[in-house]
Amino acid sequence: MTAQFVAKIIAFVLYLGVMIFVGLRNASKNNSSADFFLGGRKVGPWVTALSAEASDSSAWLLMGLPGLCYLGGIQESIWTAVGLIAGTYLSWLFVAKPLRKCSIAFGDSITIPEFLSNRFNDKTHLLSIVSVFFIVLFFTIYTASGFVACAKLFNSVFGINYHAGLAIGIVVILCYTVTGGYTAVCTTDFIQGSLIFIAFVVSTVIAVFAIGGFGETANIFQNFQAVAGTELQAFNGMGIVSALAWGLGYFGMPHIIVRFMGIRSNTEIGKARRIGIIWMVISYIGAILIGTIGVVYLKKYGITLDSVSAETVFSETMQNMYPAFIAGIFLCAILAASMSTADSQLLAASSAVSQDIFKGLIKKDAEEKDVLTVSRFTVFLISLIALLLSLNPKSSIFSLVSFAWSGFGGTFGPLVLLALYWKRTTAPGAIAGLLCGGIVDVIWHYIPASVSPIFGLYEIVPAFVACLVVTVIVSLCTKQSEEVAAKFEEYKKMAD
Repeated sequence: MTAQFVAKIIAFVLYLGVMIFVGLRNASKNNSSADFFLGGRKVGPWVTALSAEASDSSAWLLMGLPGLCYLGGIQESIWTAVGLIAGTYLSWLFVAKPLRKCSIAFGDSITIPEFLSNRFNDKTHLLSIVSVFFIVLFFTIYTASGFVACAKLFNSVFGINYHAGLAIGIVVILCYTVTGGYTAVCTTDFIQGSLIFIAFVVSTVIAVFAIGGFGETANIFQNFQAVAGTELQAFNGMGIVSALAWGLGYFGMPHIIVRFMGIRSNTEIGKARRIGIIWMVISYIGAILIGTIGVVYLKKYGITLDSVSAETVFSETMQNMYPAFIAGIFLCAILAASMSTADSQLLAASSAVSQDIFKGLIKKDAEEKDVLTVSRFTVFLISLIALLLSLNPKSSIFSLVSFAWSGFGGTFGPLVLLALYWKRTTAPGAIAGLLCGGIVDVIWHYIPASVSPIFGLYEIVPAFVACLVVTVIVSLCTKQSEEVAAKFEEYKKMAD
């Protein structure tokens, strides 16, 4: 065992120890389900912003996106980044403040299914059941991508068996998610978001100057086809639309928009938005640069990655750029990205099951400790299923995230927007739209483009449109509750 190897282990142990400590330290603060799932709506703008963006970006920002650039997909990466940044900004602008107000006005809701049920006055509880089903389904897939990233990271850095690395990542994520709840998740996400930001800024600057400065970097972009040894993907209009459509996902991501509900005050949303957007722009530029110039940088060390290992371009670059301990710290950024998303998703999914199904339907008089017990059990169960989905070492982080992202954006996105801005939306309309959006998304995903070019379009687009149109049509054909209409008017008049 070399000194460099030991230094990396020390860096990782220190980092993982801090994450677990944060979880244990916040365990005593969870006196109610509102504390565990929403932090008592007491989270400040800095933590809210970095937590939202860190839990959004996931491991695909440090592995999936750079890997795509490394293999020649720079055009897709750039258009996707533009779509995501635009979607983030619009979500902060049009969803954040109204959602916090509306969730308080309609029963002080603390989960997205609870909010939708209260907003549309669903007496049948069918909306909650369908919402929780899709949340658990897509979060399980999304969580699997984080587990895959942890396993690939440990395998790349320490040579640990893929499945052993999988086990280590899962254990740490479970430790602080189960004990600490929302406050712990937000705090660790803030730390992880800061680490990701620093890693990208410092590493990108070093890499740029290592290969000859900004002029040479510009030449690499212009001649990327020759440098990478691969053909740039032919990117037509449909490809651009598909990449930009990633931005639609932000309107319906439960683990992201719940951050809007938990912020301390509506007056702090503007500040949080600016912080989050700056973080995103710089981080995405860093991801694209590392993935692209990493081709040239790694060749200096005789390293060439194939299609399977391309997603480790960031970790390989870090290991050749820094002394072992510093490299270990920055490599924790990948672990941070994986963990910050997985913990948020597990918490959002478990809150949906325990709060909306267990307490909402099965045992309405359940005590707070029982709700928290069910929530923690759900975290373990979803983790187990996600583990099974991530057992294949050839699993693609980008593909897993893409499917889960479209599922949430195409099902919940239109409903959230309609809930906040269209008084006439009804419960039957919401249920029909949710079902239609989810079904279209899954079916579209599995139909190959060889059947027809139209199926090459990212499934979030047809799913989003189907959900929106069906919700509007069914709502217009069904009667709206006068009570809900009056409550909606009250919400619109609430002070910011």
